[in-house]
Amino acid sequence: MIAVSASDANIRTAELMKIQAAVNHLPIFADYDIDGMKRMSELVFELFEQEDGLDALFGLIRANLPERLYETAYALACDVAAADGTLAETELRLLEEIRYELNIDRLHAAAIERGARARHMT
Repeated sequence: MIAVSASDANIRTAELMKIQAAVNHLPIFADYDIDGMKRMSELVFELFEQEDGLDALFGLIRANLPERLYETAYALACDVAAADGTLAETELRLLEEIRYELNIDRLHAAAIERGARARHMT
């Protein structure tokens, strides 16, 4: 979620609020240390500054996120990207990379994307 928000170098309030709401209310974050969000943010920013940082980020995700939660992670990333009502090209490219790296089925990804779009229409 943090990576998608930071991908366009313009972290918007709506995106931060979406991340905070997800962490505060979704069952998958029930045991998440909220103080870890600052550390995760710093790590993402550091990785984005490195040449192979995106590869390292996906390596960390695959090493620490159970495969059964890959689609959930993609859905949350889509919600963050859609939260501000616009999708920057960099956000779209990162979402495409997430689909590829987490091996999200294209049909499943389309359904997830359509759901995010429907939730964030104005």
